[in-house]
Amino acid sequence: MRLKQENKLLTVFSFSSLTDIVLLLLIFFLLSSSFVVQPGIRVQLPKAETSENIDERQVTLTLTEQGELFLNSRAVTLQTLGRELSDVMAGTDQVVVINADRNVSLQSTVQVIDIAKTVGASRFLIATEPADSR
Repeated sequence: MRLKQENKLLTVFSFSSLTDIVLLLLIFFLLSSSFVVQPGIRVQLPKAETSENIDERQVTLTLTEQGELFLNSRAVTLQTLGRELSDVMAGTDQVVVINADRNVSLQSTVQVIDIAKTVGASRFLIATEPADSR
């Protein structure tokens, strides 16, 4: 017994597969992009009728639990930090962001801030993580 094969053209297009692909692409791009590089403490800022746009670079100092020190992801020592930081800042008033591990002693952090102040840094931010809301 032989079955007949009929070749029919589809007259209806199903959009369900297309919407699945678009949704998967949207989820992929949302998960792969990073919106906030370094979260900080959330505050509600006061409102003003006049404002200035500030275009500034940030200098990042990272202290690890093992005692390593990084200036903008480049390893430095406490002895060379002043010279390297003055080269990076180059006479401008940049914000210095301190990324210190929670187990780093306060004395180490203060020592790094003192070195930064001696080369002319005056504005500091300490990076934090958002607290778990449980």
